[in-house]
Amino acid sequence: MTVHLRPAQTFDAEFAAPLIQEAIGAIGHHLTGTDNDTDAAHVIAQFFVLRGNRLSFTNVLVAEAQGQRVGLALVYPGELAHALDDPFRQHRRSLGLSPEVVSEAQAGEFYLDTLATLPAVRGQGIGAALLGACFARAQSLGLPLTLLVEDGNPARRLYERSGLTEVGRRELAGHSYARMERRA
Repeated sequence: MTVHLRPAQTFDAEFAAPLIQEAIGAIGHHLTGTDNDTDAAHVIAQFFVLRGNRLSFTNVLVAEAQGQRVGLALVYPGELAHALDDPFRQHRRSLGLSPEVVSEAQAGEFYLDTLATLPAVRGQGIGAALLGACFARAQSLGLPLTLLVEDGNPARRLYERSGLTEVGRRELAGHSYARMERRA
């Protein structure tokens, strides 16, 4: 299958938001202050079309195959993480919730926040193509590519096959994650 990768545009929000929420689950509920995937995806779509937040279209690479959008990767330099999370802190505060949002990324890394493909195309190389593009960008920046993968997530096999190794553990939104890294 031939995969074409392109930067996301604001018109990708309707495609991207539910896919992002499916991938980030409890973290999406926490960021958006919601308790179900439909509401979380709605809020994510609102943030997606804006600049200056972690889930912005400006941080997303879209994969297309046979003229259809089939996946995405959401990445950003770790030193921007705290600032990119500020709009979610403000959003949570506006809902009367604790503004606590733990930034996942750290300075000195290129952070893969979300890698997601449509269920119908999983296992067909779309995720590997997206991951390869993320590696290439991290390498061009001279940074390691890092990510968090929830315990039990089958995507971990792809990450391991692609050279990522576990370098630590994190607890976020009540879930346990392996912190993985690949250096250039």
